[in-house]
Amino acid sequence: MNPEVSSFIENLGKPWQVEVSNRLRELVHETIPTVEERIQYKKPHFLKNGHYAAVISPSKDAIAFMIMNTAELEVPKEFEGPPERKWLKIREGDLPDYGLLSQLLEKASSSL
Repeated sequence: MNPEVSSFIENLGKPWQVEVSNRLRELVHETIPTVEERIQYKKPHFLKNGHYAAVISPSKDAIAFMIMNTAELEVPKEFEGPPERKWLKIREGDLPDYGLLSQLLEKASSSL
C-alpha cells in the first residue's frame, strides 16, 4: 500500500470518513489484488494494468466512491455520474453495501 494514500486517509477531517475510506481501500485491494494506488488530482486513485479502476473522493459531508469503466454495467439508481463512471456518495451514518460495491468493481475492472 502506498504511504501517501495512507497519510491522505488518516488526515481526513472526521473519524467516520477515515473509517469509510479505509474500508473502501481494503475493498479495492481485496477485489483487485494487483491494484496500484496513488494520490492523483489530490485524492486516492486505484489502477489496474495502468487504467483507472476506482477513486475515493472526500468532500465536507461525504465520501464518494467512484467506479470507472461502468458503461456496460447495470448500476443501482442511487449511483450518480455518466455511463462510463459511476459514484456512490456515502454520508455519516450510511451503511453502504460493500458486497455490492465489490461486485460492481470486479465486473467493471475485469476488462482492464
